[in-house]
Amino acid sequence: MRTLFLNGTVGAGKTTVAGAIGAILRERGVAHAVIDLDVLRDAWPAPADDPFNSALELRNLAAVAANYRQAGVTHLVLAGVIETLDGRSEYERVLGLDLRVCRLDVDLDVVRQRLAGRHALESSSLAWHLDRSGELQAILESAAVEDSVVDVTALSVADAAAAVLRATSWL
Repeated sequence: MRTLFLNGTVGAGKTTVAGAIGAILRERGVAHAVIDLDVLRDAWPAPADDPFNSALELRNLAAVAANYRQAGVTHLVLAGVIETLDGRSEYERVLGLDLRVCRLDVDLDVVRQRLAGRHALESSSLAWHLDRSGELQAILESAAVEDSVVDVTALSVADAAAAVLRATSWL
């Protein structure tokens, strides 16, 4: 199974672009699945030594990917965050070595506007996400776990999906 991992800071558009790539795959008749990894780790409380439930996410992903593979899925699109090269190795261990990682780069002012709209009614959540966006963007730039980077700041969702597919030569 070929896997494309969309990486990026909070508010970069990973899930939205993953969905648009899924639509392109559907149009082309490619057997695929799109997974927002946030869903696979959404459990409370998280262990003190794993505040983002990364271990749970990887266990769930292994099971879900196996089910998709058995169902005939040939292409998997993931939206999530990989912060380290060791983290990338863990995804490769779970999914196989045919993993392409594309980091969606976006201007932090645009990210902050998106987050303000998304978390408008949750002031504490908004504050956390605003703080995390810049911190995570710096971590991802420094870690350089990706095979390619696409600046999606000024792109429509459809154009961002097409740009990712061109940049990664995934199809």
